[in-house]
Amino acid sequence: MTGEQPSDLIRSVSRALRVLEEVARADRPLSVKVIARRCGLNLSTSYHLVRTLSYEGYLHRRPDGDYLLGSQVAARFHEMLEAFERPPMASAVLRHLAADSGHTAYLAQLDDGRLMVVDVAEGPRSPWLEDLQAGLETAPHATALGKALLLSLPSRVRRGLLTEYGLPRFTSSTPASLEDLEKELAVLRPGQVVEEHGQFREQVACAGAVVPGTRWAIGISTRGLAIPPRAVARLGAAVRDLSRA
Repeated sequence: MTGEQPSDLIRSVSRALRVLEEVARADRPLSVKVIARRCGLNLSTSYHLVRTLSYEGYLHRRPDGDYLLGSQVAARFHEMLEAFERPPMASAVLRHLAADSGHTAYLAQLDDGRLMVVDVAEGPRSPWLEDLQAGLETAPHATALGKALLLSLPSRVRRGLLTEYGLPRFTSSTPASLEDLEKELAVLRPGQVVEEHGQFREQVACAGAVVPGTRWAIGISTRGLAIPPRAVARLGAAVRDLSRA
């Protein structure tokens, strides 16, 4: 939930979304009784919500009576991904970068102050990062993608964005304050390839760069804290390819 509660909040909708969130977070299918307890709802209300969500395809009832997410959740997610605008040829450029470098390639943008991963092409030399997947919001202050985009913003805008977002710690190397991050960015110049080493995930490094004249950034990740120069060179070539496209 974000922002203040609206005065015309429809509580049945809010409760239904809470049910979906609890089922999505669970590591196993849930019974209606467990859903009711976790959501703080009475059992009768929970049954009504669960039946409605099942009828609409947002929950799926197993033979044993427990519930998990239904196919309509996946359908809405894919529709959301399709709705994202992308630079021309972005997917092709990412696939070529991943195939040429062997590293997973990412496309991201700052959208209303949030860093959104828009597209991903997986590569065998990178770990799978659950928080850097298409359609997810991630941390601008701890990722190379985010730092590259932040570097392109005026300092005042950047500080306002980060004050609103906050600076959660992911590892012991994550910048702990705005001042720490500003010192890091002060030695960089807009447009250059930005690197982070172990700030977002332990023993993972990332590089990112902004596509000139756009609000887009391309990045790669690698196992370990070293980023091969060849991979950085391939990243720079991908940025130029996307810029020309």
